[in-house]
Amino acid sequence: MASLLPSLFHFLFFLSTCTSFINAYHLTPTFYARRCPKLQSIVRSTMVKAIINEPRMAASILRLHFHDCFVNGCDASVLLNDTPTFKGEKSAAPNDNSLKGFKLIDEIKSNVETICKNVVSCSDILALAARDAVTLSGGPRWKVPLGRRDTRTTSIEAANTNLPPTTANITTLTSIFAAKSLTARDMTALMGAHTIGMARCTTFRTHIYNEPNNINTNFALIKKANCPAWGGDNNLAPLDTGSPTRFDNSFFKNLMAKQGLLHSDQELLNGGSQVAWVRLYAKSNVAFGNDFVNAMIKMGNISPLTGRFGEIRRHCRFVN
Repeated sequence: MASLLPSLFHFLFFLSTCTSFINAYHLTPTFYARRCPKLQSIVRSTMVKAIINEPRMAASILRLHFHDCFVNGCDASVLLNDTPTFKGEKSAAPNDNSLKGFKLIDEIKSNVETICKNVVSCSDILALAARDAVTLSGGPRWKVPLGRRDTRTTSIEAANTNLPPTTANITTLTSIFAAKSLTARDMTALMGAHTIGMARCTTFRTHIYNEPNNINTNFALIKKANCPAWGGDNNLAPLDTGSPTRFDNSFFKNLMAKQGLLHSDQELLNGGSQVAWVRLYAKSNVAFGNDFVNAMIKMGNISPLTGRFGEIRRHCRFVN
């Protein structure tokens, strides 16, 4: 027994050291407090100018953050351009001709680098910009946990399989979110991000033409005027007909009236525990805001690279 004590001691010491190492790199809102104290004001001021110039940019940045985190974690992989050694996520089916905001993230990164060179990751910039997109659109504000690092790789295959398609039913949606350790409540709140932004005709054509039992007749008729049965794939319609540029609970009121623009959105009322959350959020903007913040923080914690993993990219579109 005595001979086992040194081994046990070393094992416990090793375990303690590993635990300390892991805990040392957990995400925290104060991660850049000393090394880049002006970070958040730089991000916010750049976002303010962008959204004043183009209000739709708020939804674009929020969606960019979502599509980043759902593919191998929040690591700025979605920002990478194609290279001879890998094909990036930008050309994946859910992203191709759809994701916007890359130039804005480049601008924010450039502004940050001027003040804090080689300090702030692109993944953290994207997380902060997404928070500011919500706040500047009238939504809640929260402290964003920081300390992520940027990946050196990307995967078009993962983007094609991990992002929920607009045609998804509630079973598929629940499964995709659960795979990221997000509950039905988290899923419902996060999908409420569709209270701002636009969708292309090609993403909702089937819903308005072929699902008469799952959509308000008059609403479908109105949408058909700008989304013909053939052609006009890139014609746009607001995801939220009540207040398309304001972050509020109008999206859920639309769902209650069978006026969800996307099939996947209206599926939130097709059975399951999330139905109760849709009804609650339709009644209470406060409840929606609180749950959205909690869900965004959880989503932002999906498999981040920290410590010595990854890198701090000098340019968000390219590895160093």
